[in-house]
Amino acid sequence: MTTGSQRIVIPITELEQSAFCRTDGNLRTLTLEEEFKSGVRWQKVPIRYLKMTPEELNASIASARETLGDQVLLLGHHYQREDVFKYADLSGDSYKLSRLASENKEAEFIVFCGVHFMAETADVLSGPEQTVILPNMAAGCSMADMAQSEDVEDAWEDLTSALGGQEEIVPITYMNSAADIKALCGRSGGIVCTSSNADLTFEWAFERSKRVLFLPDQHLGRNTALKMGIPEDEIIVWNPFVPMGGHTPEALRRARVILWQGHCSVHTRFTPAQVQESRARYPDVNVIVHPECTRETVDAANYVGSTEYIVKMVSEAPAGSIWGIGTEINLVNRLAKENPDKTVFCLDPVVCPCATMYRIHPAYLLWVLDGLMAGLVINAIKVEGQTAIDARVALRRMLDVAG
Repeated sequence: MTTGSQRIVIPITELEQSAFCRTDGNLRTLTLEEEFKSGVRWQKVPIRYLKMTPEELNASIASARETLGDQVLLLGHHYQREDVFKYADLSGDSYKLSRLASENKEAEFIVFCGVHFMAETADVLSGPEQTVILPNMAAGCSMADMAQSEDVEDAWEDLTSALGGQEEIVPITYMNSAADIKALCGRSGGIVCTSSNADLTFEWAFERSKRVLFLPDQHLGRNTALKMGIPEDEIIVWNPFVPMGGHTPEALRRARVILWQGHCSVHTRFTPAQVQESRARYPDVNVIVHPECTRETVDAANYVGSTEYIVKMVSEAPAGSIWGIGTEINLVNRLAKENPDKTVFCLDPVVCPCATMYRIHPAYLLWVLDGLMAGLVINAIKVEGQTAIDARVALRRMLDVAG
């Protein structure tokens, strides 16, 4: 139970987000030695990988992949840098990749080119004889780091006590959370969601209770709740650093949606002013943004949806159409390249890739593949015991609801 105000701790991953921001738009892959100069945390690797050029890495990765064959399944998230994404056997957003991980039982090793929570999810959903590998253990998630297990456990105890029991509230955690948060939801009658199916999981939860605790992204939670017609005065934000989240028991009982005070460091960069600037530049622009953006930005956009939704909308749009996109820059650049008959650009003039996803450098991918060829498993991700069992319950509920 939270008994007093806590010291506010900003996750290191949040502080590091600006490390890769630039104004020239150049996301060319450097040697790992050069990348280390960014000043953020990187996992140490054997010295020989530091000076390898992109060309040398490309040739070595291609050779390793040919040698390992079907023994390895390589998953690539849409936000991954192009020099890694191109090696993916299967690609997608976090929901699609979690579903693919649950369906593929053939590969002995799943190399997940994403971030830590994604690899954890793949481990929970994959078969017992499969091993999930994350190329760089420093590839975390600032949003996930904003919901620490102890803080969430304290909040859940406070909420269920103030509201009169677990039946009074259902926890929903976004995929962007640690396995132990998913496990709490699994054992407490809750569910996992992604931006692709948040509305479905809200409906599922409200069939079971009058309230929802949504964590860790307040913006996805708020945008989903408002889209469902829930009044703004029935949506409140839980601040984990003050007693009872900053609310009285009466305020908690009046609320239908309680949002954890977290956010995405990438998507909160997009603003209504950027939307206005894009329309001044291109009067016929279609503005499409991710629901992790703030409410004001979402309200200013023409379309709002998940990563897969953005890919589908732009890819299927007519030639000559213009798209201003509010999501991670590697995906925007890829969509622009794949749709040369359309004008596709990022709303934010400052190029800021996801600073944790960006740490999956080709050198790390080669390192773990070389390890497998030598019979050595590097950076295995394993969710143990009851945590895995409970997290699997919440994830399976999501997969069942989403279909």
